[in-house]
Amino acid sequence: MTAESVVAAPAPESWSFDAPVKGYNWAAHTPTTRGTVLLAHGFGEYAGRYVDRYHTLIPTLQAAGFAVYGYDQRGHGASEGRRAVISAHKLTEDHLKAREALRALPGPLFAFGHSLGGLITASSIARDPRGLSGVILSSPALLVGENEPAWLKRLAPWLARIAPGLATTDLGTASLSRMQAEIDAYQADKSIYQGKVPVLTGASMLQLSAELWAHTARWNLPTLIVHGTEDKITDINGSRRLMQEAPAPDKRLVEIEGGYHELLNDECREEVRGLMVDWLRERTA
Repeated sequence: MTAESVVAAPAPESWSFDAPVKGYNWAAHTPTTRGTVLLAHGFGEYAGRYVDRYHTLIPTLQAAGFAVYGYDQRGHGASEGRRAVISAHKLTEDHLKAREALRALPGPLFAFGHSLGGLITASSIARDPRGLSGVILSSPALLVGENEPAWLKRLAPWLARIAPGLATTDLGTASLSRMQAEIDAYQADKSIYQGKVPVLTGASMLQLSAELWAHTARWNLPTLIVHGTEDKITDINGSRRLMQEAPAPDKRLVEIEGGYHELLNDECREEVRGLMVDWLRERTA
């Protein structure tokens, strides 16, 4: 399915569940809905970005017969909260509540998570995989702070308590894509948080990623992970480790040679979008 064949998505319907976030529902474009996808966006961005950017992922899923539900995570997009100053543990709680709210829908439910959203999705699944038929992780942040010194890791929780908004790591934009037009669009998007990672966000991500590995031995969900080999923002070794440790019989890691962080905004976007849609179709045939 090419980008040209995808019909532009109309404005989504509002969706709410038991969390202080702005939620959205994009209905399938087909008479029969094949399934539902719960979308978790990455750090700094917002759910609606997957309509026009990310190679029109949401309209593509709608055209393929999938309903898409998503929400702006706390401190992001149209949701409440100090911009990007968030606890990853609270985000995991929100994701679990979102999944619970969707369990009554007919048909299979899949989870999609990108970057920070990939960590939140994975942590949610590690806590409780029930109700899901499969998961797609895009450049997930499963290993956080692996190269940071031990003293800094010990100090991070303390700093997060006394100065949660303290600016730390600058992720930059050069590593998002090999396509300059996509970097320019990112920088021009006023709805994206463009600052450094606040210490509360970074410290809680570090802790959440460390906690994840105690639960991967019971990871049995059908899983697709896509990760670029030149991703400088999230560590591809986290994706490799999950594939090694998860006993799921239906699991696949696709390493995109030379790919940067936002694979659906990169030169490989047709390939990656096709992989995701085909994977979902095969599991809803």
